[in-house]
Amino acid sequence: MTTAARRPAVGFILVTVLIDMIGFGLAFPVLPLLVGDFTPDRAQQSIWTGVLAGAYGLMQWLAAPLLGALSDRVGRRPVLVVAILGLGAHHLLMALAPSLWFMLAARLIGGAAGATFSVAGAYVSDITAPADRAKAFGMLGATFGLGFILGPVIGGLLGDLDPRMPFIVAAGASLVNACYGALVVPESLAPEHRAPFSFARANPFGALHALVAQRATGPLVRVFVLYSLAHAMMVETWVLYTRFRFGWGPRENGISLFIVGVVATIVGAWGLGKMIAAWGDVRVALLALASGVVAYLGYALSVTPWMIYAVTILVFPLHATTPALKGIVSRTTPPDAQGVTMGALDGIYALMAVIGPLLGTNLLALVSDAPAASPQLGIVFFTCAALQAAAFKLARRHLAAVPIADVSAASA
Repeated sequence: MTTAARRPAVGFILVTVLIDMIGFGLAFPVLPLLVGDFTPDRAQQSIWTGVLAGAYGLMQWLAAPLLGALSDRVGRRPVLVVAILGLGAHHLLMALAPSLWFMLAARLIGGAAGATFSVAGAYVSDITAPADRAKAFGMLGATFGLGFILGPVIGGLLGDLDPRMPFIVAAGASLVNACYGALVVPESLAPEHRAPFSFARANPFGALHALVAQRATGPLVRVFVLYSLAHAMMVETWVLYTRFRFGWGPRENGISLFIVGVVATIVGAWGLGKMIAAWGDVRVALLALASGVVAYLGYALSVTPWMIYAVTILVFPLHATTPALKGIVSRTTPPDAQGVTMGALDGIYALMAVIGPLLGTNLLALVSDAPAASPQLGIVFFTCAALQAAAFKLARRHLAAVPIADVSAASA
């Protein structure tokens, strides 16, 4: 049977995302350490980590709607395969980098190629009924979490041997993933649902404008901005924060990210469906946003490692935020615009992944010489808690004004 003849199913794209996230997770615990080889002190290490993360996010922001729009035109599978190959090139260049500027160039390439999550989201939208999409996005999020179960632990163990080794392994994982996508994954977008390519839809400003223009989802864009900014700040400062606070290395950070991945996987694969069935995706989204406030305050106030682990487990609803919000947005979007819509949402996160790391790492640089037990080291997480609280307040105001059963019809 040819690839085109296979029936698309969620399982196909989940394997693609899993391999992709394992490759990304392999490198995550060691990037700040690799940066540290080229910087003289903690402050410069923090700032350059933010610059490299911001460069990656900038290219993701530019590329996410472009890849989404291209996938609406030519199909999901070819876009995924080419992008995964580009991500593999990024990993290899990072492994060989002789300087920070070389690493910066590699991160620009990786960001452009790494904006594949929007295409994966569009693939899921293609093959699931509107009412089932929040649950399907939860499975996608669970796969993302599973990648963070396997990737960071392996990367942490390899990074203890050599900070560059995880990048080499990640490059190999990308090659395997590209072969899987080309030979196994079937196309999900039927020819009659394909849309002509339009630069207005493909550029990040046009895609964002189209998303904001939808009456039902426009206010949710602002919620997604605030949530994404807080999340990006946390993600890109986590390894530095735990290193400064607890003296953690790649191994310990790999274990902490493993626990995050386990919790995210359980929520996405099992808990999210039950929560949505019981309360609906609107109430789940609000619960998830509120949990984020508690999570960030808990991380900021943690003074021993066990507190980090306890907070991670107790605030498990946080991991339902993205699939719940995406499920609400997806139900207002026609079939021929799912790719560009998911691309716009991921483009928002990518834009925040430019601003968040620069803001977060510069805040952390200001207090990088503070004692390990000082509350000052929690400055990034206190800021994240404030942003998350604002997102919750805005979402509650908007969604309370729309009958829960009628959210999907509100853009009509």
